[in-house]
Amino acid sequence: MNGKTCIITGGTSGIGEASAGALAERGAEIALLCRSRSRGEATKKRIEERTGRDCVRLFFADMERLADMRRVAAEMKEALGRIDVLLNNAGVTMLGRSETSDGFETTFAVNHLAPFLLTHELLPTILETPGARIVNVASGAHRFARFDLDDLQSKKNYSSMRVYGASKLSNMLFTTELARRFEGRDIGIWSLHPGAVSTRLGANNGGIAKLILPLLSLVFRTPEQGARTSVYLCSAPRIDAPNGSYFVDERPAKVSALARDPEVARRLWLESERLVGLAEGESWG
Repeated sequence: MNGKTCIITGGTSGIGEASAGALAERGAEIALLCRSRSRGEATKKRIEERTGRDCVRLFFADMERLADMRRVAAEMKEALGRIDVLLNNAGVTMLGRSETSDGFETTFAVNHLAPFLLTHELLPTILETPGARIVNVASGAHRFARFDLDDLQSKKNYSSMRVYGASKLSNMLFTTELARRFEGRDIGIWSLHPGAVSTRLGANNGGIAKLILPLLSLVFRTPEQGARTSVYLCSAPRIDAPNGSYFVDERPAKVSALARDPEVARRLWLESERLVGLAEGESWG
């Protein structure tokens, strides 16, 4: 990974930080997209002490705000010059329904719309680097998603796990359609399930989460274990699987029929473009 630049969202804890640290140890230059300046600075210090080199750059944005995705993408393109890997790792889960300042259901906005728009904004630069990669952290939770393209904001019926599963299914459908649209191009595009991992996911939900998360850490994978497939897809010299493939434990795995449905993927793509304010047919690079 020497000389390669990797962008990682949600990189200040959990799987994101573990991925960033592992890629930095392999020689990569790391660009972390952070929400908190203090946590970003602390993560930068830990990784650079671990690697013994100045290899982490911090960029700040709130993934609940689409304007932030446009702004930070422009900053990254200007500052980095090249992008070899985009690891869309950040995610949230909400116990109750809430909306972002843009008016979108929070889980869907952060887990799907934000990486969808960020990828669009960065893609022209990514495509300039032969063999660049886009890696989307999805989840086995996609299997229990009850997906309703007419209610992507979950206004009719809200269930925390159903909505989270639908957002992860959206990640996979995005991967499917992105791979189709860039078939034949020199770019790797994959999604993955990190396993059940003890992270800060859900820590935003207050006292209940603070009680449950320490208990889950006793049975769940460590962040380092959960990061292995992400690191593999970002750094392995060769991935012997078609673009759009879904990985579990560093191997291609089966997905639900819905996750590989090309018509559902196409419709979600078009609706996502509308929601984030992209003109129909606007270039993706």
